[in-house]
Amino acid sequence: MARCEVCFRHCEIGEGKLGFCGARTCKNGKVTAANYGLVTSAALDPIEKKPLRRFHPGSMILSVGSYGCNLRCPFCQNYGISWSEEAKRAAASAQHITPAELADAAGRYRDEGNIGVAFTYNEPLIGWEFVRDTARLVRERGMYNVMVTNGTAELSVLEELLPYIDAMNVDLKGFTDSFYSGVLKGSREQTMRFIERAARDCHVEVTTLIIPGENDSEDEMRQISGWIAGLDNGADIPLHISRFFPRFNMTDRAATGVELIYRLAGTAREKLRYVYTGNC
Repeated sequence: MARCEVCFRHCEIGEGKLGFCGARTCKNGKVTAANYGLVTSAALDPIEKKPLRRFHPGSMILSVGSYGCNLRCPFCQNYGISWSEEAKRAAASAQHITPAELADAAGRYRDEGNIGVAFTYNEPLIGWEFVRDTARLVRERGMYNVMVTNGTAELSVLEELLPYIDAMNVDLKGFTDSFYSGVLKGSREQTMRFIERAARDCHVEVTTLIIPGENDSEDEMRQISGWIAGLDNGADIPLHISRFFPRFNMTDRAATGVELIYRLAGTAREKLRYVYTGNC
């Protein structure tokens, strides 16, 4: 039995068992990443798809994902590799790649506009050791590292990664504890601390998915944008406001209205310089 220190859950994991995220295990009395080097998804994507709008726009980036997640968002768009039954099957069929092999692959795509590696699709922080080891090698090849994350991790994990991560998009999924703990099974406080610390040493952009009946009020958007604006250079942190579509375990409501997304974007622009709409 060993205690995992990645996120607020601090799972006590028995030998050979898995933690809540489905990707951290106990081996010889020590917690390790069961998904280390196991890739379920890979694609050469435009950087804007991460989404990152103000980090080397027009570039491509080699995007890779593994499996597992430490949240339980019922609307997950990547549920096939996060925490569904399909994710368990994806884990069993994942392909192994070493950090050096992934860094070399990134270099081979340079002629196609690739600037580095993006750790994305599932939650990369639950396999942070592979992110760190790969990102170090990517940097040595003169390329960039990007992370797309829910920000649900202790600052000790972030400190391990910050020397090698050039940009990240972090989900701030709402601004109420009831939504974070009740719907997502997460910690708003931990995510906010993560964003605040990351923004001091890394290019950070933030995404909020607007879900009807959950986080769709102008008042909540003012709280989100006001908090971001209050960070160091916060007014220049880009905020992506995205439209929800019913999927996975949340099909009890219609897609977010486009007009609402535009209205909330206008609200956010009261405090922030760079506000982008997504899925519209």
